Amino acid sequence: MSSGNILHENADLRLNEENGAELEIDLVELLYRLVEKAKWIIAAVLLGMLAMGLFTKFMITPTYQATAKLIVQESKNNVVDLSAINLSDKLTADYVQVFHNWHVHEKVIQTLDLPYTYEQIQSMLKISVLTNTRIIAITVTSKNPQEAKDIAMTYAQVAPAFIEAKMETSRPNIFEEPRVPTKPSAPRKMLNLLLGAFFGGVISVAVILIQFISDDRVRNAEILQKRLGLPTLGMMPIQGMDEKNAKRKPGKGAKK
Repeated sequence: MSSGNILHENADLRLNEENGAELEIDLVELLYRLVEKAKWIIAAVLLGMLAMGLFTKFMITPTYQATAKLIVQESKNNVVDLSAINLSDKLTADYVQVFHNWHVHEKVIQTLDLPYTYEQIQSMLKISVLTNTRIIAITVTSKNPQEAKDIAMTYAQVAPAFIEAKMETSRPNIFEEPRVPTKPSAPRKMLNLLLGAFFGGVISVAVILIQFISDDRVRNAEILQKRLGLPTLGMMPIQGMDEKNAKRKPGKGAKK
């Protein structure tokens, strides 16, 4: 390897070391800038929480959930055996499909005289099977808590009758009746406040970061030496400072 290549590699190494040092200094300066702007970041966080709180209160309509539960039991002569339990497990999955039947929706709509279409009432309905059980949960979401309870209870009455008539099996029993919800299920106010605080902080930090990157002003001798690669020989005071000090009024002990 020639001496010219060795010198070239040494120069590249020094350049990489200088770039690494420059990046470290920039990160430190950025940290100082964020500390200087801490009050603005805090203000943005509080503003984000306030905005999201007002949006949640005045722009989002609260919804309520009521849940009724059915239990599937297939018995023979009022005696439950192992084969009946296995059959009940299989029937539970079949019974869930009943709640997607338009006949069941129509019966519920007619019973309560609801102003909903099949698609609308289906979107309000959630059917789930509790893990490792034969219990079917019927959850209804509505803007009216009493309506949510009434619809859930009506499904718990209509679906078993439909199952008994159409599927020729024993009807599931009501395991738990729904109650009128007292608290909304959505929106989640605390979560929304935390999201508002998060986005307020992120936006403020992003603005400060953009300003920091785009700021090419020379603030001190170290920045000037780093950019030009030349040592600083001297510093001059800001023009006008001496005149300002000269015009300053004398103290109490000075004579006019």
